Amino acid sequence: MPTNAAGTSLSSYKHFVATGTVKSESLESAAHEIPGKRKMRSDSAAAVNLMSGNSISSPKKLKSHRPSAVFNLRISEKEIMEDSNEILRNPVNVAVESLSDCLDNWNPRDEEQMRAVKEALHVSKPPSTIVCREDEQSRIFEFVKGCIDQQKAGSLYICGCPGTGKSLSMEKVVQQVGDWSTQAGLSPVDTLSVNCTSLIKTTDIFSKILHEFKLGKKANTNSSPLQHLQNLFSQKEESSSSRMMLIIADEMDYLITKDQGVLYDLCMLTTLPFSRCILIGVANAIDLADRFLPKLKSLNCKPMVITFRAYSNDQILRILQERLMVLSYVAFQPKALELCARKVAAASGDMRKALCVCRTALEILEIEVRRSAGPESQGPTPDDPMVRMDHMAAALSKTFKSPVVETIQSLPQHQQIIICAATKAFRGSKKDATVGDLNKFYLEICKSWMISPAGITEFTNMCTVLNDQGILKFSQARGDKLKRVNLRVDESDITFALQEIRFFRNCLV
Repeated sequence: MPTNAAGTSLSSYKHFVATGTVKSESLESAAHEIPGKRKMRSDSAAAVNLMSGNSISSPKKLKSHRPSAVFNLRISEKEIMEDSNEILRNPVNVAVESLSDCLDNWNPRDEEQMRAVKEALHVSKPPSTIVCREDEQSRIFEFVKGCIDQQKAGSLYICGCPGTGKSLSMEKVVQQVGDWSTQAGLSPVDTLSVNCTSLIKTTDIFSKILHEFKLGKKANTNSSPLQHLQNLFSQKEESSSSRMMLIIADEMDYLITKDQGVLYDLCMLTTLPFSRCILIGVANAIDLADRFLPKLKSLNCKPMVITFRAYSNDQILRILQERLMVLSYVAFQPKALELCARKVAAASGDMRKALCVCRTALEILEIEVRRSAGPESQGPTPDDPMVRMDHMAAALSKTFKSPVVETIQSLPQHQQIIICAATKAFRGSKKDATVGDLNKFYLEICKSWMISPAGITEFTNMCTVLNDQGILKFSQARGDKLKRVNLRVDESDITFALQEIRFFRNCLV
């Protein structure tokens, strides 16, 4: 899909005016009769561009109406009507209205239509095209392609927050590698994808490699799977038909042990003289490579690192539009999608969360329509209701506005600083720390912002309060500083609760 303004704002939702104006529950809407001729929206996009004669700007971003740090989900009728009038005054949207005969009528009572929209927004439904990750996919593909061309082993580490498209991009790259090797007349690459959370023991990954690639036929029963792999890749393969092996270890941070032995041994397989392994590790821990790189570098086993950043507002909006492009009708108002993208991007940038919010908003609309219609009613409602901003605001509140968020927002400043310190301390694969270590993060934040810190006794008392409220969890120890503490709430809840205050927003970066 094109990345220009016309592609992102009009191609996906160019028939917004044709299907109805923005409305709140108490506003009266006029009915629009729309012929049922079925065409895809992409057919109408070209016609709109011809009629407008120039590029089409994206809808103006909705300004925040929030007066305080608390997320304000209440949107007045006046504000909604002003946004509606602004869209209607756009001359391009006037042209779009004349193209309403190109669209099917959206009917939220139609079970088939509702099912199709929910399916398009489901996390398990792979999109037809993967957008906003083209650069990362290209780098991964070039890495694998280079290893195959040179018949050389290598290792790559892919990291990023949850819901940033890591696993989805890897599936796309595996497909691209298969297509490329076929076109180039090369032997297909043997591929093994392992989700490390499914392993009973961390060392089972070596058994899976042996079993998947049928390398254990001549295995010595006295040697472990790891030893057998090490022996195998330390001597030249007699068969000339040996193929490269692509090993994808998803959730790689689950392989972390006290001595990190499994991780090191797995990476070291790529350094053996006759190794054919292309190892790609995928994990949420951004700092995993930084913590292990020094030793891996000393072992001549430094992996290439590719980081998937959290999705931005524009990227989330574009992905939502791409998913809904397969439909021949509009179920969401553009402003509602913008609201979802903006709030999710500010909270976490997790695309899975955005899809969840949209499905929840759709379910809220579905319940509203069922309640407003009698059992004898058939066909579409007079105003063909879409998912509006009030539906999306309610879905966002349901998804993010939990008792935990309200508790964090009501805490005193220094307790909120401790929560920020815990968030920074436990990022990546680190799950707990001592109270003394947490105090160091707290002191760093206070020093960087020239805030007078609390003493260690008061700090420990505040941690005890947070433990009583279920935000932190203490373990027993002889001394207060030696007590181990971990975070019992999601980082996304903390970010969402404190995102409106610039000080805390900067602390959480």
